[in-house]
Amino acid sequence: MEERTGNKKVKQILWKTQLMKSLKIAVAAVLAIGIAGELGLQYSATAGIITVLSIQNTKRETLQRARNRGLAFLCALILAAGCFWALDFTLWAFVVYLFLFALLCMQAGWLEAISMDSVLITHFLTEQSMAPEHILNEVLLFVIGTGLGFLVNLHLHREEAKFERLAAVVDELIKEILHRMSLWLLMEDKTAYGEDCFKRLAEAMEEAKLCAAANYNNALRTQDTYEIDYIRMREQQSVVLKEIYTNIKQIAYLPKQAKEVAALLGLIEKDYHKDNTVEGLLAELEMLFADMRKQKLPESREEFEARALLFYILMQLKNLLQIKRDFILSYAGKGLRNISEILYDDK
Repeated sequence: MEERTGNKKVKQILWKTQLMKSLKIAVAAVLAIGIAGELGLQYSATAGIITVLSIQNTKRETLQRARNRGLAFLCALILAAGCFWALDFTLWAFVVYLFLFALLCMQAGWLEAISMDSVLITHFLTEQSMAPEHILNEVLLFVIGTGLGFLVNLHLHREEAKFERLAAVVDELIKEILHRMSLWLLMEDKTAYGEDCFKRLAEAMEEAKLCAAANYNNALRTQDTYEIDYIRMREQQSVVLKEIYTNIKQIAYLPKQAKEVAALLGLIEKDYHKDNTVEGLLAELEMLFADMRKQKLPESREEFEARALLFYILMQLKNLLQIKRDFILSYAGKGLRNISEILYDDK
């Protein structure tokens, strides 16, 4: 139930984002067409298309694309003037221009500019002229379209609350995985123990990663990678959890140590939150290690194999906790959190 709720939250957040972007594109395109029409420009609808193509997901992307398309448009004007001068305003002249311009854009990494700028160049072919007034018309269409595309995205900012919600979904799914592990570890028949939870976790982490990347690219003046690093840390933990799951599936014989490991999994689940430095959990794990080393040796092959797997699971749990510990301390060292607050909020 918790897993379905978590994925439902992710889908709701994604749907709201798509709705807002669609509305933004529609309004900006209409404004661009209206402004071009009020200025008496020919082919005013083209300004709306340019606006649609100029709107990106983040400020950084929009700014980079606007710069690239501006340089590409200048090159397109120069190439078009040379081709039309040499071959007149014919289809062959446009073909030669398109070949040269496409080659230039591919070399310069301006692929997104090929279609947009070439549409503007077709207007010269239609008018059979590159007179100054026609050039000015196309320049204004370009400026209105790209300018509105950039202005529409000026309001974009870091959606920290959205990331917090998505990260919380990820954390809840991981807690659910730990909870299921603590239960299934104590069952001899594990044939029904599936891995669908890991697929849902991967989907949730992907959405959180996209949000983190968007937040980073919407902060032009800062280089805060905390959110990206946080999700990367959770991805590393998910790999370890998948390995633990594989080992749990192999345990058919249940020695008494299985209850102790299951109890530790339950404790990790209970104390699983983003600000936990896991100091206490690591101490509990070391105590369990020490206790298991003092216990008498296995008396059968089955017990030996099961205890070996349990010991390896503990090693993996230590790795799981150390990944979080290293992440917290790395950011405390950067001064992004107060180290004294972190070190003493663990139970």
